[in-house]
Amino acid sequence: MTSPEDRNNADRHWSLESLNKAYQQGYMAGLTGQPLHQQPYPAEVLAAAWEAGWDDGNEQFEQHKRRSA
Repeated sequence: MTSPEDRNNADRHWSLESLNKAYQQGYMAGLTGQPLHQQPYPAEVLAAAWEAGWDDGNEQFEQHKRRSA
C-alpha cells in the first residue's frame, strides 16, 4: 500500500503523455472485460484517467456483447 506522501508526490508528477497512457491502458482493460478494481495507479490524476478509459472501453465491450447475443 502506498503512503499518502507517496501518493501526493505521484499526483504532482504527471504529464499529458502519462495521462494518455493511463487512459489507453484503462480503455484496453475495459474493452477486454477486465474488472475496474484492477486499476494500477496510486496517483489520483492518473487513476482518474485510467478509470475514464476503462469506462469508455467497457461501454464498447458491453455494446459488443449485446450485439453478439
